[in-house]
Amino acid sequence: MLAPFIQDLAAKGRSCFSFEDIEKLKSSTPAAIKAALRRLQKKGEIAMPYRGFYVIVSPEYRAAGCLPPDQFIPDLMNELSEVYYAGLLSAAEYHGAAHQRPQVFQVVVANSRRPIRCGKMRVDFILRKNAAKIPTEQKNTPTGILKIATPEAAALDLVGYVGRCAGLDNVATVLTELAEKIDGRRLLEVAELSPIAWVQRLGFLLDLVGAHETADAIAEYIKGKRPVRTPLAPALSIKGARMDGRWRVFVNAKVEPDI
Repeated sequence: MLAPFIQDLAAKGRSCFSFEDIEKLKSSTPAAIKAALRRLQKKGEIAMPYRGFYVIVSPEYRAAGCLPPDQFIPDLMNELSEVYYAGLLSAAEYHGAAHQRPQVFQVVVANSRRPIRCGKMRVDFILRKNAAKIPTEQKNTPTGILKIATPEAAALDLVGYVGRCAGLDNVATVLTELAEKIDGRRLLEVAELSPIAWVQRLGFLLDLVGAHETADAIAEYIKGKRPVRTPLAPALSIKGARMDGRWRVFVNAKVEPDI
């Protein structure tokens, strides 16, 4: 019963299904369905990245024990009715600006969610309350369409969640390449949706990596807002740190991009 159902899904180009999808077939009891699912999981033919949600693992991914996250996250988020977008280092990679391949797939969501581990695949969820308002782009994957942050949104998220991005040095390194993709007008639009301190730190880092024209797009915005001075590295002391007047940022950390 289950094998033909999965084969039919795969033939239609679908790679994900839920327990409820199988229950609708009404050809087996819930206990029998669960036993069949466990057998297929043991054989590596399917995986369960989220309770009650399954992915069909094609042969090339059997060793990894799961499909890559970008191939099941859209369906999972749809199943959960969750606002999402691939962000931070994962978005930067799609824009060709990943210094090294991220070890975890990063997804920004509007509601708090626990990380996912499925075989060798790992997904981290980053909470951003206004995720629904953040501009995204669509990227084709082998199994469908994935929403990712625009270069402008990705840049601000990198700075806003620097602790999730291997620190300031790595963020600055990624920005050296991502800056080429950033449109000044769109950056200003995302700045309006972001904490002002993120915009200040991003401006400073863009200047640091030589992307002055991109930084200029938000310089007048900061000048007009006259925000409170903010530390470049929020977790560190500002004692003895110089203050960058253009961005009103205490430079309390030495940033060394790998370029």
